[in-house]
Amino acid sequence: MFRFITLALLTACCSLSSVSAQSAKPRIVVMTDSEVDDRCSMAHLLLCANDVDIAALIQTNSCFQLHGWSREHWLEKQIDHYAEVYPNLRVHSSDYPTPDELRARVYVGDEDSTHIPRGIVYPLIIPGQKPLIDPTPWPDTPGSDRIVEILLDDDPRPVHIQAWGGGNTAAKAFQKIKDQYPEQYDRAMQKVVMYNIWYQDAAGSYIEQAHPGATMLLCHHFSGTWNYGSQRYTRDYVSRLLHQGHGPLGPDYVQDYISEGDSPAFFYSLANGLRSDEHPTYGGWGGRFYKVEGMANVYRDVSKGTYTAWTEAVLRDMEMRLKWCVSPTYEEANHKPTISIAEGLDRTVRSGEEVTITAEVEDNDKPDLEALWDMQKEVKMQAGVTKEEFMANWQQHVLPLYGTFWQWYEAGTCPVHLNLDMTFGRSLTFTAPEVTEPRTIHIIYEVTDQGDPALTAYARIIVTVLPKE
Repeated sequence: MFRFITLALLTACCSLSSVSAQSAKPRIVVMTDSEVDDRCSMAHLLLCANDVDIAALIQTNSCFQLHGWSREHWLEKQIDHYAEVYPNLRVHSSDYPTPDELRARVYVGDEDSTHIPRGIVYPLIIPGQKPLIDPTPWPDTPGSDRIVEILLDDDPRPVHIQAWGGGNTAAKAFQKIKDQYPEQYDRAMQKVVMYNIWYQDAAGSYIEQAHPGATMLLCHHFSGTWNYGSQRYTRDYVSRLLHQGHGPLGPDYVQDYISEGDSPAFFYSLANGLRSDEHPTYGGWGGRFYKVEGMANVYRDVSKGTYTAWTEAVLRDMEMRLKWCVSPTYEEANHKPTISIAEGLDRTVRSGEEVTITAEVEDNDKPDLEALWDMQKEVKMQAGVTKEEFMANWQQHVLPLYGTFWQWYEAGTCPVHLNLDMTFGRSLTFTAPEVTEPRTIHIIYEVTDQGDPALTAYARIIVTVLPKE
């Protein structure tokens, strides 16, 4: 085991991380219309199932897949393939759910094409448009009943309902709670964070108007970043890592390049240290959102750049997990570093106060010495170091892990760009700026390891600055 006290200087690549003070894993409900890119997204989600709490996987329809595809049992087949690699995945993370737990969470929701008004270009629908449906007369489905059950239970965590296709199943569930459980309705809606990959049926506008207590996130910029044709340069990645040599789940990725337009919905709620699931404006792998004016709980995504900034991070993370699928021992694969922030992830200070943030990083994996030698051999050989000596005494030649602190200015509410004073190898120090009302500063700490693939861990520290007393 190697333990390094780290600070801010070098890196900026990315991958999935965990933070010692991380709160409970986000709870998710997936609604999928089973399109080709949904099937790729599902294979990816199953690889990440240790970093979310999957409460339900619900098969639905959409304006693109009017009748749904539950009859093909494609999802059950993917879980069967997950079962084959599950013993190896558990070696690398004990948080992976069992195959039977996942099978028990598969439901069929609304696949009735008559519930989708025709003649409407749903991807063009924006917040605030007139509702076109009333789900009151629709029959319940196993999927809608499962959402009702989840929202009425005693678990206080937010429920991240992801509309990879249409949202009609959720619309029916919300209407049923409002009509049949009015005393619990407000509490239930306060739990809802619904991430919509476009509005792919009429549910989005209906929920905005009829259930304004639910938080609605409308993602448009998955298009051009993660959907069909956006990452055609990744054909070699898919051929080399997903379609051969890494177990039976990878080939369920049915596209020949990275094409998973629905994945930003689950990227948003992964427990990766960026804490993006805590508020739409924070930002992370699933984009960053702004509040729609005049609507209490409706948000739209800011730009394509809030997704593409993390593409390499996501792909390196998936490569790690694919290698886990075929690595029966912990030592055979790389794992993300773990970050601890000594002072905690949430701070409250007053203007003028000196703020210190200390990061400690733990990495249980040996560096990829072959890769490091290939990168450094010309310099090492000029200094008289042979490969044999490098390998035998690598601790003398391999630098410790260095990370970086940076201010995510747009995520905070304090209109000040900080002058970050960083003490080498240990911590970050800055003076809290002058404010006249409480303001927040978001500091990201990230560190990249030296394994194969190189993985980056994150910690988001949120500093609330109060006026002077």
